Amino acid sequence: MTTATYTSVTEAAVKRAIPMNVFRQSAPLTAICLENRELVGPGGIGTVRHLVFDTSAGPYPFLEGQSAGIIPPGQDANGKPYKLRLYSIASTRHGDTGDGKTFSLCVRQLEYAHPETGETVYGVCSTYLCGLEVGAEVKVTGPTGKAMLLPDDPTATIIMMATGTGIAPFRAHLWRMFRENNPDYQFRGSAWLIFGIPTTPNILYREELEDFQQHANFRLTYAISREQKNAKGGRMYIQDRVAEHVAELWDLLQRDNTHVFICGLRGMEDGIDAAFAGHVAQFGVDWPEYRTALEKAHRWHVETY
Repeated sequence: MTTATYTSVTEAAVKRAIPMNVFRQSAPLTAICLENRELVGPGGIGTVRHLVFDTSAGPYPFLEGQSAGIIPPGQDANGKPYKLRLYSIASTRHGDTGDGKTFSLCVRQLEYAHPETGETVYGVCSTYLCGLEVGAEVKVTGPTGKAMLLPDDPTATIIMMATGTGIAPFRAHLWRMFRENNPDYQFRGSAWLIFGIPTTPNILYREELEDFQQHANFRLTYAISREQKNAKGGRMYIQDRVAEHVAELWDLLQRDNTHVFICGLRGMEDGIDAAFAGHVAQFGVDWPEYRTALEKAHRWHVETY
């Protein structure tokens, strides 16, 4: 993996200034689709696309961990314009091209059976984005969100837990930590990604993630539910991996500059909480109370859907 040096006169200025809703639904930015490629390998489940958008009409300032709003064209059944959808940005503030004029998204096409008719229903915005042609215009709002911002401390311990497209903000974090050579942010801490996916072909950004393992301070752990077994012989989900490593994770949490980030399906939270609660009880620790303290200290970051 190549390492590029990024310089920007605005780098120091935006370091702690958090841009919020620079563009709104009433006055969105018109971005241009530069890239739309499939991330799921042959034999995988569903479709997930990596999209890159040109924001030269902006600028569109954002920080790693923020989200962009996309306004799909058309109207709903009531004749009203479709509401915007939020997607975690999957690139650093410099974008995939490094010039600060793009941002990227990781989008899974939503598909489900109608509860009454059984008819296949496709998500409005996700289908729109997954089918975008290069050169197409897109209406963008935002950026928004503060919960998933990477801490400024370059010596921090960063623990990331993701399922599916929840990998998006962590791709941004990992590029920030390991791929870019930023004068104001030289990461010297440690990072651990625990990534839950159904099959090996569904490992999004697999080549990038595994290439990051050349860095001694990055650790990658998969939970591949349809291929791996947990301790009880059932499917291996992310909460099972957390339970396997909970003693080590708990030790890491004792460091004042350890941050936990959780992104993906909302159902993952309960299992992660259960794993920690079961472990810390032996120390007389009330896990919900301890987790609340971590949240107040801005060390426990969650964005689930």
